[in-house]
Amino acid sequence: MICVSMIASRAAAARNVLIALAFIVSVAPAQANATVAPASDANVRNEAIVREAFEQWAAGSGNVFDLLSPDVRWTIHGSGPVADTYNGLEDFVQRGSVPLVSRLASPLKPRVHHVWAVEDRVIVRFDASATTTSGAPYRNQFVWIFWMEDGSVVEAEAFLDLVAYQEVVDNNEPRQQ
Repeated sequence: MICVSMIASRAAAARNVLIALAFIVSVAPAQANATVAPASDANVRNEAIVREAFEQWAAGSGNVFDLLSPDVRWTIHGSGPVADTYNGLEDFVQRGSVPLVSRLASPLKPRVHHVWAVEDRVIVRFDASATTTSGAPYRNQFVWIFWMEDGSVVEAEAFLDLVAYQEVVDNNEPRQQ
C-alpha cells in the first residue's frame, strides 16, 4: 500500500524538476524566429568542465564533488531531513552526502541525460544508481544547477526524490569504517 506522504513527496519532487526545467525553457528564445547568440567561451568552458567531471565519475576515475568550492552553498530542495541549505563543502558532505553514501555498498554511478550551460550556470539532468548495504538497489533521478566561478561550483541546487534517499538512510546500516 502506498502511503499518502510518499505520493505527496514524489509529487513535490516531480514539481521541483519541472521548476528546474522551466528555468531552462526561460533561457530559450521567446520566439521561434529569434536569433540565438553564439555560445560564449564561458558556456563552452563550464559545460566541458562539468561534462568531464560526470564522465570521470561514471567511469569510477573521478568525483564530481571535486568541482565544489570549499565555500560552496548547496541547497537540496524539497521536504525531509536532508532538505536544507548547506554552507561549505564540509557541511554538505557530512550532513547531505555521508548519510546516503555510507549506506551504499557500491559507488553511485551516474547516467547523464543532458547538460545545459548558460554563462556561469550549468544544469545537469541525470539518473544515478547503486547497491545499498542491505543489497537492495538504489535509483534516483536528479537535476542539479551549478553556478560556476573560475572552474569551481560556488553554489548548487539539487532536485531529487527525497523519499528514495530517506528510505536508504532509514533502512540500511552504514558501512563499517
